[in-house]
Amino acid sequence: MTSTSDLRARLEARLKELGAEVDRLEAESAQPLDADWSEQANQIEDVETAEGLEQVRLEEARDIRAALQRIADGTYGTCANCGAEIAPARLKALPTATLCINCAP
Repeated sequence: MTSTSDLRARLEARLKELGAEVDRLEAESAQPLDADWSEQANQIEDVETAEGLEQVRLEEARDIRAALQRIADGTYGTCANCGAEIAPARLKALPTATLCINCAP
């Protein structure tokens, strides 16, 4: 497994990427609609898709911030449910995991 500082740097870099992507999605959603009704329908569909993507990105950012806080607190890698160690392979696959494989739904 990578060191905590490497992990923190990767998570912070991803957080920055997510912030830029959310800003881009918000800017796209703020564009005025076309005068053509059929084009408006397509644009509205695109806006709804962008809003869904934005929500997913915001949730990922929230999970990353929580993982960074657990790193700072010294609780990263400990299952929030049973207190057991979360397997390094699980953390490698899902760095924001809060549950060990036994407690995960």
